Amino acid sequence: MRKSQKICTFAPVQRNEGLYEASHSLILINNVNMIDNNVIKTAVNEWLAKGDYYLVDVEMTDDDRIVIEIDHADGVWIEDCADLSRFLQEKLGEELGDYELEVGSAGIGQPFKVIEQYRNHIGKEVEVLAADGKKVQGILKEVSEDGSQFAVTVKEKQQVEGKKRPVLVEVDKTFAVSEVKYCKYLLNFK
Repeated sequence: MRKSQKICTFAPVQRNEGLYEASHSLILINNVNMIDNNVIKTAVNEWLAKGDYYLVDVEMTDDDRIVIEIDHADGVWIEDCADLSRFLQEKLGEELGDYELEVGSAGIGQPFKVIEQYRNHIGKEVEVLAADGKKVQGILKEVSEDGSQFAVTVKEKQQVEGKKRPVLVEVDKTFAVSEVKYCKYLLNFK
């Protein structure tokens, strides 16, 4: 835990012959507790070690909230989110200070943030927004072992020898994870 300084400025205003003057006061408040993001991640990973869940993201917002997203191949159960929340409150106690703690699942249909999400969606329909701004929809076919690339099988119209008109054929497109704007599970209500 580290201490942070919070600066507050007050400007009392006085009226003087139709003009307004402000004298500024500066107050430093030195006892505002701030918890380090790595401390939270370490504690979350300690809880995650007991099961098949994995950490997707830890975000500390400007409005004093700590938002923790976890995921699992079979989905996230609310009981497990509550269990993780209790674990963090017991483990970190006063270090959490006045932060509001939110524990939940990575939203379905939200862009993937960690490679485990790509792996969990192999064989499912995804949407990819490529670096050039083009959207591609198809079946997530594979993810490289090092997690740097993934392949999506898409249907494209191509001219086939012996056919007068282009026909739909399945084509594998490979993307670098670091070079796409996003990849997300495509909800299909068919």
